[in-house]
Amino acid sequence: MTIKYIPYQTDPLRGQAVLPFLRYHKNYDVKDFMLRGMPAFEVELVEKVGKGKSDNLVIHGDALNACAYLKEQNIKVDLVYIDPPFASGANYAKKIFIRQNGNELENKDLQVLEETMYGDIWQKEDYLNWMYERLLAIKEVMSDTASIYVHLDWHIGHYVKVLMDEIFGEENFINEIIWHFTSSKSPEDRYGRKHSVIFTYIKSSKEHLFHLEQKPLSENSKSKYNLVTEDGRKYKMVRGIIKYMKNEIPIDDVWDIPLENVQSSNNTGYNTQKPEALLERIIKASSNEEMVVADFFGGSGVTAKVANDLGRTFITADVGVNAIETMRDRLVQAKANFNVLEIKDGIDLFRNPAQTMDKLGTIIPGLSTQHEYGKFWFGAITEKGSVAPCWVPNLLDKSQAILNKDLMSKIFDEIGKLGGISKVVICSVDMIHKKEIDKMIKDYDLRDSNGKPTEIIFKDLKELTDLLVHPDHVEYEVKGNEVVITRFVSDALLTKIAEFNGKKQGKKELITISDEGLELIEYLSLDCTNAKGEVWQSDSEIKIDKKGYMIINREKTKKFWDGKIISDKKPLRLKVRNIAGDETIVTIK
Repeated sequence: MTIKYIPYQTDPLRGQAVLPFLRYHKNYDVKDFMLRGMPAFEVELVEKVGKGKSDNLVIHGDALNACAYLKEQNIKVDLVYIDPPFASGANYAKKIFIRQNGNELENKDLQVLEETMYGDIWQKEDYLNWMYERLLAIKEVMSDTASIYVHLDWHIGHYVKVLMDEIFGEENFINEIIWHFTSSKSPEDRYGRKHSVIFTYIKSSKEHLFHLEQKPLSENSKSKYNLVTEDGRKYKMVRGIIKYMKNEIPIDDVWDIPLENVQSSNNTGYNTQKPEALLERIIKASSNEEMVVADFFGGSGVTAKVANDLGRTFITADVGVNAIETMRDRLVQAKANFNVLEIKDGIDLFRNPAQTMDKLGTIIPGLSTQHEYGKFWFGAITEKGSVAPCWVPNLLDKSQAILNKDLMSKIFDEIGKLGGISKVVICSVDMIHKKEIDKMIKDYDLRDSNGKPTEIIFKDLKELTDLLVHPDHVEYEVKGNEVVITRFVSDALLTKIAEFNGKKQGKKELITISDEGLELIEYLSLDCTNAKGEVWQSDSEIKIDKKGYMIINREKTKKFWDGKIISDKKPLRLKVRNIAGDETIVTIK
């Protein structure tokens, strides 16, 4: 699936002595990594939203691979805002609301499940290496006058500041912005942590774009100008110097902006959503209309939405399917035109990497995750009386999407630590450098305790996708241009509900589903333009909110969904998304 590596233009390390944590494997130092470049994969256009040509992009894929695509296409961005994982040690989950069709429910009455979207759990060195690669890639696609805003907090921000000094240069540091917010929760054993930091750098100190925002002078400040000139101008004396009053003053680097209210119409329910006012300030300060604003950790889509509102072109990316769907729906409602692209990196085959990792232990034949080989190994496979340690890529870490000589070197060293093992199983999503890897097997000359060569067995995880993904079942009737959903079955959701009910056995909160199962549907779309296998064109769509109200073709309503979707033309294909984010496409017969 890998096409090639896109070379970096940025110079390798400047030689900062404060970067000992930038460790790649001993055989491949950072300079080698730099010379290798960014991995580029096939990119597929999966949907066009709106009419006519658009440069706006929603990219389902990792920041590193998205930047490789942009660089190959010679696309430059004028402003970058990113809100990457904070290395907080937390798991982030999407709330899944199960509504009752035809009835409005208060939030407290909604039946709720959760689905893990991603785990923000890192070893510090792994996180910093991961961030270094992505910041370096982002710099590659920034225009000469571009700025970058990196949003973090106390967990890892001070370390990333050092990375950014290395990549962008200390001379190109502009601000450490403090975003202060309030919330009802406060600890008793320390001061409340009610701020995060946004590090601002520019691509080049020669020139950059910046518009300084002004704010009204407070009434308290105005009162200090207690003197008046003959022509009526207010002023005050400061150490013998006249200071005339201005109605507006520049804002500084401490921003008091409230969190997005959960009841706000802007709130998407996305766990790490940032307020629109925060992005509006950043975008207005560091870009002009028609410039390109990018966010490579798109999340709830706030950057793209605000950029669109302000007349900018947006490019946003995320690895999570739930994030892509949240962004897509939000941008549709904002009446944006855009293209949805998917980076075919192999991991795209696994809809939810976080949950896939939990399932792998049960579907790989002969695998047990209870073993004695250490944390590096995912499990051990027992086959024909022999036991072999098994390495599985962490699907949450996109750097492990490719089994290459760098990664294999680390695996071989770990095999050596096992002390004469006879067989090892290595699973992969995609593999390159096959000739080099075969040569490495010979060079390492790994042998078991009897002196025989260690057997290295490679397995392709993509062959397991049929076991991991159970397509939803949709039954429907067609009446002219109207499609009526008569029954919907999602085995994955029913399993999740059964697990939930098992924990709540004997209690009133048990979740019940109707025979038709329509309450498990979140979104429907009809393609009346393109036939099977082509880019999706949504000619008519319905989004059903958690209370059952419909958003029909970008317009909010106070109508409950009645199981139907209607188009102006003959429908050719139907797309149905369940409340967990799984989408099923059927060709209408």
